[in-house]
Amino acid sequence: MKSMQKGFTLIELMIVVAIIAILAAIAIPQYQNYVTKSQFSESQTIADGLKTPIVEYYNQTGNCPGPGTGGIALATSYSGKYVQTATAGGTAPTCTITVKFKPTGSVSKPLGGQQVIFTGTDNGGSFAWVCDKSHASGIDTKYLPQACVGN
Repeated sequence: MKSMQKGFTLIELMIVVAIIAILAAIAIPQYQNYVTKSQFSESQTIADGLKTPIVEYYNQTGNCPGPGTGGIALATSYSGKYVQTATAGGTAPTCTITVKFKPTGSVSKPLGGQQVIFTGTDNGGSFAWVCDKSHASGIDTKYLPQACVGN
């Protein structure tokens, strides 16, 4: 009589486990990169909220506002889930927004405690803002958006 095989053999199960392990080894680091990039994007959102009052103050006075001047609140007023503070500063004609991330534990490890500086420059009537990779101290380029890397 012929016996029918039921279930999976050990080698078949081991092949499936190996495939899952290989996929996990690729997927987990990619997911961590994605999380870090998405957390970095909060810095851009908070900086965008400061750009308009900074430009208005600059257009009226010819100077860059600091914390507590020109409608700019104190640094701790500009915080988020991942951003600890955002501070306006600089010296005309170049104004800056310095965004500092919360310590590691609240934010992904590559961003923990790091800062990024957004620089705005008066170009004779228009104000141009850049996020320069050299102003993202300690943050690896692979976590920065293309807008920061391209400058």
